[in-house]
Amino acid sequence: MLKAMNDALQELISIAGRHANGRRTKTAIPRVTIGRSEVPTPPLPELCQPTTLFVLQGTKTVLIGDRTLAYSAGSYFVYAVETPATSQLIEASAARPYLAVAFALDTELIAGLLIDHKPAIDDDSFVTNQVDDLLLDAWRRMLRLLDRPAEIPVLAPMLEREIAFRLLQGPQGEKLRQLARADGRLSQIRRATAWIRAHYNEPIDVTQLAELSHMSNAAFHRHFKAATAMSPIQYQKQLRLLEARHLLIAQPGSAAQVAFTVGYESASQFSREYARQFGLPPARDAARLLAKGEAATLEVD
Repeated sequence: MLKAMNDALQELISIAGRHANGRRTKTAIPRVTIGRSEVPTPPLPELCQPTTLFVLQGTKTVLIGDRTLAYSAGSYFVYAVETPATSQLIEASAARPYLAVAFALDTELIAGLLIDHKPAIDDDSFVTNQVDDLLLDAWRRMLRLLDRPAEIPVLAPMLEREIAFRLLQGPQGEKLRQLARADGRLSQIRRATAWIRAHYNEPIDVTQLAELSHMSNAAFHRHFKAATAMSPIQYQKQLRLLEARHLLIAQPGSAAQVAFTVGYESASQFSREYARQFGLPPARDAARLLAKGEAATLEVD
């Protein structure tokens, strides 16, 4: 059984390696993206979308709030809500590049797959899990379609459904069930995160967000932290800093103006929090990224 799993993983590595084109490749298969890098990276900020990330080769860490995810070959994680994070590739080389496959979640598909059985145990939402042989085999058959593109329109939807089903049955399945149900706690928290993203530069009213999520204040704080590993205020701050970094790179100029644009009332507070998050003050960080050509690497799968 172990040999079969290793053979399947090696085949996936071969297919992904052939079809990867740069750090992030949108494939011909809907919602499937390949990530590749031949070099380790410094910590890079990103906004994780509802996705399953499956690492085929190399190692990676992702810092989310006060929690750290550790990926190794053959491990995966379900990002059930949009979450600011800091990712770092630890092991990657020309001989053994980092390779990963991302599968964007279709909540309508998952909702249609919900079946009446005992939920999987989900004691810790912030751990990666090793892929089992059934999920691995479904992924292998999905990526094989990249070598047979004419079959994608017919077979990809069936395999996407199978992968979603296997994920629902796995150790992170309860997150998907909560996400797909309109009254599930993750679905309710997503209403709050969507509001914060749309109004990230405005003052936040946690009581209003709790009402939007149909929860008491105490329940909202508890479930928000469980879903994102941070408080609503911390979540908003992470979004503001990510947007500020993009603005500084896209339109180099006054850091103070960027601070006010993303919602800060104090330029000095913005500079302190920016340096704490990214390691350098705003202007110096933007200049470093532009000089090194790293502006396009702010997100890595």
